[in-house]
Amino acid sequence: MSKQRVLTGITTTGTPHLGNYVGAIRPAIAASKAEDVDAYFFLADYHALIKCHDPEMVRKSTKEIAATWLALGLDTDKTTFYRQSDVPEIMELSWILTCLTAKGLMNRAHAYKAAVQENEEKGEDADNGIMMGLFSYPILMAADILMFNGHKIPVGKDQIQHVEMARDIAQKFNHVFAADTFVLPEAVVSDEVAVLSGLDGRKMSKSYNNAIPLFLPEKKMQKHINKIKTNLLEPGEPKDIQDSTVFEIWKAFATPEQSVYMQGQYEQGIAWGQAKKELGALINTELGEARERYEALLATPNYIEEQLQKGAEKARKQAQPLLKIVRDAVGISAITG
Repeated sequence: MSKQRVLTGITTTGTPHLGNYVGAIRPAIAASKAEDVDAYFFLADYHALIKCHDPEMVRKSTKEIAATWLALGLDTDKTTFYRQSDVPEIMELSWILTCLTAKGLMNRAHAYKAAVQENEEKGEDADNGIMMGLFSYPILMAADILMFNGHKIPVGKDQIQHVEMARDIAQKFNHVFAADTFVLPEAVVSDEVAVLSGLDGRKMSKSYNNAIPLFLPEKKMQKHINKIKTNLLEPGEPKDIQDSTVFEIWKAFATPEQSVYMQGQYEQGIAWGQAKKELGALINTELGEARERYEALLATPNYIEEQLQKGAEKARKQAQPLLKIVRDAVGISAITG
């Protein structure tokens, strides 16, 4: 059976929250169990340096994210789970690709254009405060993908452009140096994956400070849920599920039958306090055992490191032969007679 190689990176900034779990982690782990999938998951710690210059934050986040994936059931025997910085071949490939990538292509990257626009709106120099990491990180992302010849790259809509850039860079390398060196990757955006709203109704995000951390203890989780913004409708007044963050999160964790049940409660005018209490209980049912595993993993960091090193060894066995092909193609190789 021909396997599709699926590759997903997680930037090591901050603590995973419910939105990360529903939108990325849970579906990725489920997909990795398919027999026709060869799954690669990595901690993108070099990417973290683009916007985080706090070394303790990067270390803490790396530990917490790795523990999260392991606690939620990632099988490191059936997948390749590694830390980006443990595979130096990626960085070498990134430089080679940088030498082949037009500056004009990077000028069109959404993140860079947004930063320039923000500066111009403030009346500042267009490139004020913009580091080369932000400017060229689509090339590092291309190296992440092409190093392992990923076929399918699950991303959010805001990352589609970067996969398309990786594809453009791969095509150019294949054309200039050696045909068929790189597989042309495809972005995969699932309409079925939920995007959760946060405490204030905007998309749940660490940058908005509106996120609910994934593995909060049960009582602290409930306190966060109680902060979710709701309207002023009183108990007994029917409530609309369409504009309710509480119902949106409920649906992400509920069975179809449980969603029908809660919709009925809304129609009957359930009190917001009761709805939030039931939401807390629902989330705890799904995450309770994983939370215990997570806490145990944080207490045994050597085990987490062993799993990452095991994954790095598997990843490098794939990366080293491909990098040799790339080096030979561009003329970086041993002198022979």
